[in-house]
Amino acid sequence: MHIYQLSQIGEFHTNHNEDALAITDIGNNKSLLAVMDGCSMGKESHFASTLMAKLLRKIGKEISYQAFFQKKKKTKDELLKEVLGNLFIELKSLKNQLHLEIEEVLSTLILGILDQSQKTIDLITIGDGLIASNGAVYEYEQANKPDYLGYHLLENFEDWFQNQNQKLSLKDISDLTLSTDRIFTFKNFDGQSYPVISEAEILDFLLLDNNEKEQENMLSKKVLKLKSTYGLKPSDDLTMIRVILD
Repeated sequence: MHIYQLSQIGEFHTNHNEDALAITDIGNNKSLLAVMDGCSMGKESHFASTLMAKLLRKIGKEISYQAFFQKKKKTKDELLKEVLGNLFIELKSLKNQLHLEIEEVLSTLILGILDQSQKTIDLITIGDGLIASNGAVYEYEQANKPDYLGYHLLENFEDWFQNQNQKLSLKDISDLTLSTDRIFTFKNFDGQSYPVISEAEILDFLLLDNNEKEQENMLSKKVLKLKSTYGLKPSDDLTMIRVILD
């Protein structure tokens, strides 16, 4: 299995990348994968996504340690709910301890539990973003008004979780990508003339093309090629996790 990651500040941003990602083992041949996009209209939006990524890594490690001693193996959907429930509790606790405002904990989230041996994954998207698997693309778009997790920290988790409808289970995975929605923001910024490439071709290049898959920095090299060959750079922050299962 090859896991690639990319998190790059966009041309329209000058100080901080508002995105973050998390990749961690969760025990029993399962991995936690997540990408986050902090709310641009929030306060210190990079903080919210970074905080969420750090909490997810912590939660993933804790569950991995527990899995080592537990006899009963948890299913992907059980793990997904457990991770999200723990994130809910931890985020609420830190918000209270640090006296954070709602605007300081707003970030989108695509969270997945991948079973490497079975080549299956359970996912939930909170807000907007993109998931691709074996050429199929699942785009979640909320008209630039994402329903952030941070809005719901005073609610009962069980009630909130049952109302989530952006859930996805995929099987027979050979190629998987989780991405913030800024994958659609590639533009020309230098005004020079370059060969033309369509949005669909950009997506195929980033989500399907396997050239240089042996290179750990494959995604970074692809973004550099889009810049050097077609003069295109993402105008907004872009974060991706791509998994190729051999």
